[in-house]
Amino acid sequence: MDLLDTLTAKGLRGEVPTREEALAVLATTDDELLDVVAAAGKVRRRWFGRRVKLNYLVNLKSGLCPEDCSYCSQRLGSKAEILKYTWLKPDQAADAARAGVAGGAKRVCLVASGRGPTDRDIDRVTDTMAAIKEADPEVEICVCLGLLSDNQAERLKAAGADAYNHNLNTSENTYGTITKTHTYADRVDTVQKAHGAGLSACSGLIAGMGESDEDLVDVVFALRELGSDSVPVNFLIPFEGTPLAKEWNLTPQRCLRILAMVRFVNPDTEVRIAGGREVHLRSMQPLGLHIANSIFLGDYLTSEGQAGQADLDMIKDAGFEVEGAGEATLPRHRSDLAEAAQAAQAAHAGGCGTAASACGSGGGCGPCGGHAHPEAAPVATAASVGESEASEEGEELRSDLVKVRRRGAGTELAPNA
Repeated sequence: MDLLDTLTAKGLRGEVPTREEALAVLATTDDELLDVVAAAGKVRRRWFGRRVKLNYLVNLKSGLCPEDCSYCSQRLGSKAEILKYTWLKPDQAADAARAGVAGGAKRVCLVASGRGPTDRDIDRVTDTMAAIKEADPEVEICVCLGLLSDNQAERLKAAGADAYNHNLNTSENTYGTITKTHTYADRVDTVQKAHGAGLSACSGLIAGMGESDEDLVDVVFALRELGSDSVPVNFLIPFEGTPLAKEWNLTPQRCLRILAMVRFVNPDTEVRIAGGREVHLRSMQPLGLHIANSIFLGDYLTSEGQAGQADLDMIKDAGFEVEGAGEATLPRHRSDLAEAAQAAQAAHAGGCGTAASACGSGGGCGPCGGHAHPEAAPVATAASVGESEASEEGEELRSDLVKVRRRGAGTELAPNA
C-alpha cells in the first residue's frame, strides 16, 4: 500500500499518521499534487461532508501592539500603513459582526491586538459579546485577546464565549527566532487556560516564515496533542514594514501540500484556511476546499480578502455548501469528548478553586472591525503596502497581492462580507 493509500485509510478511521508519513506529504512532487488533494479530500468528506464553515473577523483594536512578532503588521515598530485605532464600542463591533452573519458566517471572531487583556478589557469584550448575542443569539463567538491571566478565561466563558483563539504559529524549536517578547510556553499556557475553562481551543500555525518541513510537522503534531478543535492554517502575508516582508516562500502547490498534511494529522478536526489564502493560493483556492472545511469570509484583521460574495460563489461553484447555524461542525464523537473533558475540568476547578490546565497554544485569530472610532488614528492614504522590490533570489516581491484593509471596522466604509 503506497503512502496516500495508507494516509487515506488511517484518516477514514480517525487515526494519526507517523511523523515520517506527514513529512512525506510535504515532499511529494507537483505531478502527485492532485492525488494528494484527492486523498485528503476523501478524509475531509468522511468527517465533514461537503460543508464549509464560514467565520468572520472583527478587529476590536488595531495596531498599537507592544509585542515584537516578526510576521505581524501590528507589531511594535511596524512601519506597515495599517489602520490604527483603540477599542471599538460594543454597538460598533456588533454592527460589524452583524454584517458577517448576514453574509453566512456561523462564527464571529473578536480580536484585539496587544500582549493580553486587562480586567477592564475583559469587561469591554463581555459587553461586546452581549450586544452581538442580543442581535444573533445562535452565533458562535471566538475571542482572541493574547495571553490570558488567571480567571480571565472563566469570565469569558461565563459571558457567553464559545472558543478562544491563540495560535502556536511555529515549532517550539524555532519560536524564539520570530518573537522575543514572549515564549512558546506562554502560548501553550494560554491555550491550557482557555481549555481548562471549558472554551473550545482554536489554535493554528503560520506557514511561509522560512521554516523547515520538520518545523511544520512539529507544530501540527503539537496542536494535535494540545487538543485543538479548530486549526487555522495561515499563510504568511509579507507586509512591507515588517521583518518578514521579503519572505515570499510559498507557491499554491506548497500551500495545498501543507493543508493536506494538516488534514491527515487532524482528520476529524476543523481545518480552516485562514490569512493569506488569496495571496498564496490565488486561483487554486477552490482546491483548498477539498481539504479544509472552514474559511474566513471577507476581510482579515489588517488586510483585505476577496469580496465576500466571491467567497460564496467559490464555495457553490466547487460543489460545496455553507454550513448552517444549526449544524454541528465537529463529528459527534469529537463533540462528546470535548463536553466530557470540559465537565471534568469544571469539576476539578470547583474542587480546588482554580481552573485546571488541559492543552495549549497562542496568537491571533486567523492572520493575528464597525464604524469610525472616535479615538481612531488618522488613516494612511496608501491602498497597498509599499512598492515591489527584489528579493535575494532576484524574484519580485508580490506586494501587489497584499492590500491593507481600509473598510469595515474602524472606518466609515461598509465591511466586506
